[in-house]
Amino acid sequence: MTRVHRTRTTVGIVGAGPAGLMLSHLLHRAGIDSIAVDNRTRTEIEQTVRAGILEADSVRLLVDTGVSDRVLREGHAHDGIELRFGGVGHRIDFKGLVGESAWLYPQTDVFMDLAASRERDGADVRFGVTDTHVEDVLGDRPRICFTDSSGAEQVVECDYLVGADGSRSMCRQEIPEEQRRHFSREYPFAWFGILCEAPRSAPELVYAHSDRGFALISQRSETLQRMYFQCDPDEDVDAWSDDRIWEELQARVSGPDGFSLEEGPITDRTVLRFRSFVCEPMRHGNMLLAGDAAHTVPPTGAKGLNLALADVKVLAEVLEQAVRTGDKDVLDTYSPRAQSRVWKAQHFSYWMTSMLHAVPGATDFDRRRQLGELAMVTGSEAGSRFLAEAYTGWPEGASLRA
Repeated sequence: MTRVHRTRTTVGIVGAGPAGLMLSHLLHRAGIDSIAVDNRTRTEIEQTVRAGILEADSVRLLVDTGVSDRVLREGHAHDGIELRFGGVGHRIDFKGLVGESAWLYPQTDVFMDLAASRERDGADVRFGVTDTHVEDVLGDRPRICFTDSSGAEQVVECDYLVGADGSRSMCRQEIPEEQRRHFSREYPFAWFGILCEAPRSAPELVYAHSDRGFALISQRSETLQRMYFQCDPDEDVDAWSDDRIWEELQARVSGPDGFSLEEGPITDRTVLRFRSFVCEPMRHGNMLLAGDAAHTVPPTGAKGLNLALADVKVLAEVLEQAVRTGDKDVLDTYSPRAQSRVWKAQHFSYWMTSMLHAVPGATDFDRRRQLGELAMVTGSEAGSRFLAEAYTGWPEGASLRA
């Protein structure tokens, strides 16, 4: 007969990506034990290339809670972005408008910092598990059941269960359909993303609107760059040679100001589909959802990782209060607190996406209206301030610089 190993903890966390590990870290600082599990190995997560633009408060969360100050040493503070339309660049000065910056720091590095911090603290984090499912989320002792990386069957009993298991969340499915509401919007386009070996083409990110479609000129390092251009969701990456990709990207950013991209060998290419999605509520019994398990946003506004970190900051506070007082009704405050920010981010991401992308079937009126909107945003301090405040994350507290 197979022996089942049982473990008891206060908070069980399904998902050990940035959201799950940050929650585990914040709970540890509050003296609350937790166990986090993930079906991916630590190496698999570390090798998953993900972009990363951090809001100022996300950086503060990493630094002030002792995760790591590497973001200050190796990340790059961007004091603005450039919006290009009509072939001309228009800079939005974050620092001058709202006194904050956004930080270029890949999500992979955020995970590595958190994983190293959790390891230093002796945290119970189990990567590479299989056959994961949860039980009794409405009971006093919800359970996470799984097979660990050595093949042993495990059951983790907990007082509170958190689903931080991504956009295809298994935990979310535990909420009966009649008790959850899904809000979503599908987009009729995707991003063709490349990673290339080349110098930076600009000191800050460039968001380009053109008749050919949207393009984003992002960065990874001094010698490795990430760029995207709008494409069909079913685009075949193998149909695009390096020369064809560079020709398309150059065409989308070219203009009378002479701006052009630094080119180099393309080392990776992928098509990124995206949608807007929110699940309400984010609590069901003693189970709570965080990050992509509860909501996703299109990448145009750079909000995904930041929302996940903001979720778990609130969730850690709520769980600490519940643990200290024994009052589980306090869990009801989590959804409205988190979702007030979620819906602001949904609006901002949708707004940026609809303002910058070429929409299939758009009329001449639609295209000229987009140009008018871009001119209004870049030509008005109030318009620019709205974008700057939302992009840097409705920051609280003091300004942060390296």
